[in-house]
Amino acid sequence: MRVLSVFGTRPEAIKMAPVISELSRRAIEFDSRVCVTAQHREMLDQVLSVFEIEPEYDLDLMTENQTPAGMTASALSALDPVLTETSPNLVLVHGDTTTTMTAALAAFYRKIPVGHVEAGLRTHDRYFPFPEEMNRVLTDSLSTLLFAPTAGSKENLLREGAAPDSITVTGNTVIDALLDVASRAGPPATELPEGKRLVLVTAHRRESFGTPLENICRALLDVVESFPDVVVLYPVHMNPNVQRAARAILGGHDRIVLTEPLPYVEFVSLLKVSYLVVTDSGGLQEEAPALGKPVLVLRHETERPEAVGAGTVRVIGTEYDAVLGECSRLLSDASSYRSMAEAVNPYGDGEASGRIAAAILAHFEGAPFERPREFAPAGGAPC
Repeated sequence: MRVLSVFGTRPEAIKMAPVISELSRRAIEFDSRVCVTAQHREMLDQVLSVFEIEPEYDLDLMTENQTPAGMTASALSALDPVLTETSPNLVLVHGDTTTTMTAALAAFYRKIPVGHVEAGLRTHDRYFPFPEEMNRVLTDSLSTLLFAPTAGSKENLLREGAAPDSITVTGNTVIDALLDVASRAGPPATELPEGKRLVLVTAHRRESFGTPLENICRALLDVVESFPDVVVLYPVHMNPNVQRAARAILGGHDRIVLTEPLPYVEFVSLLKVSYLVVTDSGGLQEEAPALGKPVLVLRHETERPEAVGAGTVRVIGTEYDAVLGECSRLLSDASSYRSMAEAVNPYGDGEASGRIAAAILAHFEGAPFERPREFAPAGGAPC
């Protein structure tokens, strides 16, 4: 059967790469094709290179200061002829980007089934994160197959009326990708002061532009001033709103390293040697705990509550006092640090991609293919 995987950003590429690899490995069963929108051009290309993915279709849609509406219009128009030419049995999308939602809608217009990897995540606030929350809600409503990373995500889908037999709990594919890259990643190439604890930072969410991001940067500056053994490394997103705040407040300090967005292998190398992660990213809430790194989330909500429940993640918001206080607590209180670092990661076991492939075959081909045994975290009951 022919599967067309569509994605456009670096996080999507990382999480779709192991699925594409699994489909390609099973070439007798799958005719796997890849289409990228290049919603994020340079950052996407880094990951395509790492995982040796060569798209059959590259729409190259990124424009300067693009808006969600502009991206939606461009992608919808560009994807339609790709669907006509490939005639896939299934369009596979990931997560919550504008590319994801638009590809699902384009497939729906052609009456092509959609499979949604990382389905069912919810904050239950349509404007936070924006536009991601509504992107994933709309994508789920358009999808025939829903690949939920956790039992909690499955429950969200069931509450919204999704058919139980359309959902498979797979674990998150980001753990598949992370374990692969971590096994072959060497020491970081980025130059860091020796003998320091590394606080790894990512902050780029649209809702943090302006005062929230300035609060975050001021708090990080004071963390470094308060702890002489700490160095902060912040790969700064290319968006001008992020660049201005980060470089104005954090630039020039000898223990704050501001870099361009890093290749994925280098980022994983840094993650492996980091002490603490401070982020507004979704994927890092899943990746860092898999390597035993506590995560402080620079948001007021998360669509990944399993990590909060497990104790690997703490949601702290964007206020100066909260960011400074929570970073200081983990840097000074060994017991608090250990309780987060040693908690069980609830997000995956490295086998999500195999479960997705098996679920696709079970749905479209029936016997002799069986639905896969669903993912359950260590110590949990099978779903």
